[in-house]
Amino acid sequence: MILIVDFSGESADLWRQLGADLEVPVQTLAASDAQAVPQGVAVAILAAQGVEPEALEWLTAHELPAGVGVLAVGSDPGRRLAIQFMSRGAHDYLALPEDAEILRNAVESWVARVRERTERRVLEPPAKHSAFERIVGDSPPLRAVLARAMRLARHPSATALIVGETGTGKELLARAIHEAGPRRAAPFVAVNCSALPAPLIESELFGHERGAFTDAYAAKPGLFELADGGTLFLDEVGTLPLELQAKLLRVLEDREVRRVGGTRSRRVDVRIMAACNERLLSRVRSGTFREDLYYRLSVVTLALPPLRERGDDVVLIARHLIQELAARHGLPKPPLTEAAQRRLREHAWPGNVRELRNAIERAMLLSPEGTLDLGELIAPEAEEQPAAQAPAPLPFPGSLDEMMAAAARRMVEACGGNRSEAARRLKISRPRLRRLLMD
Repeated sequence: MILIVDFSGESADLWRQLGADLEVPVQTLAASDAQAVPQGVAVAILAAQGVEPEALEWLTAHELPAGVGVLAVGSDPGRRLAIQFMSRGAHDYLALPEDAEILRNAVESWVARVRERTERRVLEPPAKHSAFERIVGDSPPLRAVLARAMRLARHPSATALIVGETGTGKELLARAIHEAGPRRAAPFVAVNCSALPAPLIESELFGHERGAFTDAYAAKPGLFELADGGTLFLDEVGTLPLELQAKLLRVLEDREVRRVGGTRSRRVDVRIMAACNERLLSRVRSGTFREDLYYRLSVVTLALPPLRERGDDVVLIARHLIQELAARHGLPKPPLTEAAQRRLREHAWPGNVRELRNAIERAMLLSPEGTLDLGELIAPEAEEQPAAQAPAPLPFPGSLDEMMAAAARRMVEACGGNRSEAARRLKISRPRLRRLLMD
């Protein structure tokens, strides 16, 4: 519903037409009657043409519910008046008739957000842990991680750091935690921090006000505001610039965001989950990642094992992918022969599940229908790659911690990924080895 808080008595036809165009009911209240916002309001429009000071006073005295858009509409296009309205809680100020089209687009955007939230509630998963069924595998290392993730999902405000190599399914695990928890009806917003240009990261995360920079023709909510009530997943969090790390830490502690160019903070209720495929502690030691932010994000750390350490999971995942890809491409489902299973187990899969998916899809597309050509399943260059790579040298000169961590990684590689055997040869416990590998 669109709520019109009417101060001037003008533009009644415009509001009726706006509701008809967007197929949304419109309710108009005089400013003196609008003491509380009715249920189901997507956006409140303060119709203040000619009496803008009265609307400013009303906005100062009234606090609108979180999630409701507030658009002030006047007749003065001056920037100073816009700043006054937005500093008191409005999401934007628009002057008619110049901004009529911008007004329509802004109202349409807020209505679409509310409709999306409603649809999510209707489609809420019936089973609490059904989201984890999409993560295929039965190996002990994976079961241990999923058990911890399921316990974490019950706590809607707990942060988590998901670590693992590229292609291990970090975003898939984050989505499962979100969908299995109390926030499942609210948005899950994922962003790859390394894919955003540095000048745009702050605006994307925190939003910006109109006129905050060149081409900022309208105010825009950031990803924190879009994820309000739900989960924000920060992939490749280690690539964030230091100045953004400080602002992220502030949001985690205060639960408030301030848009670029804004003067007012907005409350947000968001669960933060972050992920990285590198050792963040090394970046902390080098000074490129804040130590306080690291410990704030890693309240719970979930380490996804690489595919080479998951035993027969590679066969289970391959069968699942064959069924999925056969349906997608309209192909007969080929059998996974013993020879194919042996090839899958022998390969190191440096690209993990993502590489396995590409291999299965390539083999199904290029093999005779109903078969899997072993030559297409594992490309020759993929088999040659590990032999062509020289082992990484020990970081000498370097700190003792860095050399111990490097030695532990070399031993795991020498044992073919078998951590139990590596721990036995190093004469240390598996938990001690795990800590060394995470450093």
